Amino acid sequence: MNTMAARRFIHASLRGIIKSNKADVKTRGAEVLRNSRLNKGMAFTLKERQHMGIMGLLPPVVFTQDEQAKRVLKELRRWQNDLDRYIYLSSLLDRNEKLFYRVLCDNIEECMPIVYTPTVGQACQNWGKIFRKPRGLYITIHDAGHVYDVLGSWPDQDVKACVVTDGERILGLGDLGAYGMGIPVGKLALYTALGGVKPENCLPVTIDVGTNNQTLLDDPYYFGLRHRRVDGQQYDDLIDEFMEAIVKRFGQDTLVQFEDFGNHNAFRFKEKYKHKFCTFNDDIQGTASVAVAGILASKRITGKQLKDSTFLFQGAGEANLGIATLLAMAIEKEGVPAEDSRKRIYLVDTKGLLVKDRPKGGITPEKAVFAQDHEPIDDFADCVAAIKPSALVGAAAMAGSFTEPIIRDMASWNDRPVIFALSNPTSKAECTAEQAYTWTDGRCVFASGSPFDPVQYNGKTYHPGQGNNAYIFPGMALGVITCGIRHVRNHYFLFASEALSDLVTDKHLEQGRLYPPLSDIPEISIKIATNIAQHAYEQMYAAYYPEPNDKENFIRSNTYSYAYESFVPETWEWPEAAHKLQK
Repeated sequence: MNTMAARRFIHASLRGIIKSNKADVKTRGAEVLRNSRLNKGMAFTLKERQHMGIMGLLPPVVFTQDEQAKRVLKELRRWQNDLDRYIYLSSLLDRNEKLFYRVLCDNIEECMPIVYTPTVGQACQNWGKIFRKPRGLYITIHDAGHVYDVLGSWPDQDVKACVVTDGERILGLGDLGAYGMGIPVGKLALYTALGGVKPENCLPVTIDVGTNNQTLLDDPYYFGLRHRRVDGQQYDDLIDEFMEAIVKRFGQDTLVQFEDFGNHNAFRFKEKYKHKFCTFNDDIQGTASVAVAGILASKRITGKQLKDSTFLFQGAGEANLGIATLLAMAIEKEGVPAEDSRKRIYLVDTKGLLVKDRPKGGITPEKAVFAQDHEPIDDFADCVAAIKPSALVGAAAMAGSFTEPIIRDMASWNDRPVIFALSNPTSKAECTAEQAYTWTDGRCVFASGSPFDPVQYNGKTYHPGQGNNAYIFPGMALGVITCGIRHVRNHYFLFASEALSDLVTDKHLEQGRLYPPLSDIPEISIKIATNIAQHAYEQMYAAYYPEPNDKENFIRSNTYSYAYESFVPETWEWPEAAHKLQK
């Protein structure tokens, strides 16, 4: 057992046993205020200021965390655009970590679209302009052979979750190279805010192998590697080295979430590493889980079982293929053989409908599973007319591809057509919520990937469901990390889909929601983590022992708290006789 594995074993043995609201901190003086994990700003009490050696370094007033949070919100709302709000919240995280998470956790519906999608896409595009302080590790192709040493630069040694990107396919924005760091930073902020994973257990990584974005290469101030992407064996060797270095440095059960890799690499790495490391790809599996949860919830509106429905996907990239794969598993659970379940699912890529022996070719092994016995059709609108699907699903960043004629056709043969416009950011959505409701006379069952405002139509207010991956990945990570699960199995994501859909109430459905409010995600994450824990222990996949009797309470006991700790040490008196000579 290496040093880090031994340390993690000791930590696991002590989890939940030793609890204290007193901070064990040796740091003193101005360094306390420079450390965002320790800094409480003007919430330090008079005794704390005296004890920590920071007396006089702060204005004399003492605020509570409640008062600080109100001041932050007032300032946040003063800014005129979301990018400025993103910068403001990022600066708060740099100064006072616990206050940042307090504000985010208490105002999820308002702040999550700023911290993550859709604003994070704009932040990544402007990363070179808004960069203030390093957050995360940059590992380059020129560090090959020394990745373990680069990981040693990270100040926190008890890393349990890493989100990594190579920046090649950031949301629907394409290759942003080193500027893609905003994605792992944002994802891990949600790990903590929504899943309760402790910040010191999180590591954001960007692997910089260059960029094929000519605009960035021509920008004299671009701070990534200024050459075209390195690929092939050299690239694969770097990713292999990274994965090996992660487990050597932090332990075999370290969770690695792949994020925003190009389609051609995302599937390869998912299959390559799934039995060797603790890993998953959120673009494939997380997106699939939240989309299938919405589809499961939609059954209560349409009154149709999955096996009686037909699904048509715009796009056949990693997101749509992931959804289709998990959806086939869900159909199979309704008693349909695996091969027949896939016959209910049609996908359209840039060369047309996926069919066997397609003249235009382009059927990769991942796509071939869903190639149908059907005549070739090139145009998406023609595919809709020929297949007459019950549901349309788009996650290929083809903005406006769900046109008015297509959606009106869907409404002509479905009483309650299911329309999922899941592409991010908002500018890439296949249609807007207002368009979907208007073109179906308010009859559609709608979900989107980015948030849309409520829609007024014919005197009724519809609250569009946002199929955000944040419903899934924080709870998945929490369950995997807490229980020491070594491999993230695909059926865990179906368990998560079922758990999420079960939390959708009749009231939510009446409002047009296929998902609970975003503010419910922390509790949803606990339910998903508990569900995963239950299955992991039943199948003997969990490494943490002894097995907790109350798994939900065990999960809760290991979550992050944004409450300030006291820096005034415990004191006690000795008996007077202790100082006297004992005879």
